[in-house]
Amino acid sequence: MIKKDLDLARAWAKLLSEIKERLNTRPKDINGVLLLIGVQELGKGFARFTKEEKQDLMHIAICKVLSYSGFYELEGLDKDGWPHWKVLKPLPHFDLLEQEKLLKMHIIEYFEKELDFSLNSPN
Repeated sequence: MIKKDLDLARAWAKLLSEIKERLNTRPKDINGVLLLIGVQELGKGFARFTKEEKQDLMHIAICKVLSYSGFYELEGLDKDGWPHWKVLKPLPHFDLLEQEKLLKMHIIEYFEKELDFSLNSPN
């Protein structure tokens, strides 16, 4: 388990470094990365978003990354072009640390699959 945690920590650090290099910004935490994913999935580019819209963007990101494990499925877009997701199966009950690990693993997978980042290879 320790090796997996170390591998995840390394891949996460590499992801943050790659984001900084490519976008000239470094998210300060997992929420910042989720916000970036939400903006990417919305597909309308960077803009000023309200606090509520930022929460919606983070929800979109969480649904997208957890769709890799079959927890969510894209239902479609609303009239304003915002994606809506449906729950396919309930999330397992995890403590906060385990939830964060699951999200980080899938966020890394997202950046590798969707944006062609190479994060699990050695430096």
